[in-house]
Amino acid sequence: MTAKTLKVTLVKSLHGQLANIRNSARGLGLRHIGHSVVVADTASNRGMVNAASHMLKVEERQ
Repeated sequence: MTAKTLKVTLVKSLHGQLANIRNSARGLGLRHIGHSVVVADTASNRGMVNAASHMLKVEERQ
């Protein structure tokens, strides 16, 4: 059985955002606009995605 993953892409700039939102995006490994990462679908990663959801594009993967 394969673990579920999320492909997360930063679509807006981190500049001018609150510290907790910037830290959530950086914690996911996102560095600049257009940067995509694949992370495990865990509760902690989902929380970081929810904190910065207005700046991210998220795709669920199998």
